[in-house]
Amino acid sequence: VQLQASGGGLVQPGGSLRLSCAASGFTVDYYAIAWFRQAPGKEREGVSCISSSDDGSTYISAPFKGRFTISRDYDKHAVYLQMNNLEPDDTAVYYCVTDRSPGSSCPMAYFALWGQGTQVTVSS
Repeated sequence: VQLQASGGGLVQPGGSLRLSCAASGFTVDYYAIAWFRQAPGKEREGVSCISSSDDGSTYISAPFKGRFTISRDYDKHAVYLQMNNLEPDDTAVYYCVTDRSPGSSCPMAYFALWGQGTQVTVSS
């Protein structure tokens, strides 16, 4: 079983990216999924979380409110992190993670499975 984060890339300041998190070996629909990021030389920080389909509640960490949103696509069995008005400080590797606890809600009590990360670079 694996999580796969994708959608990163190089974007200019003020631009947008949509990151995707999907799974192999299971479907993300039934699990809480969170996004974290880690910039060079900095600690990993939480960005956002979406509860399982049983609940559906979403959380955006305060520094990202108004710019980032999290959502699910049940047809594509994916979780998205829409990032708008990106800034150079948003440059980081972005990871998705789940607790693999069916029906779980945010915040997760533990992190069982991490994706491999996708690089986001914001630069002119």
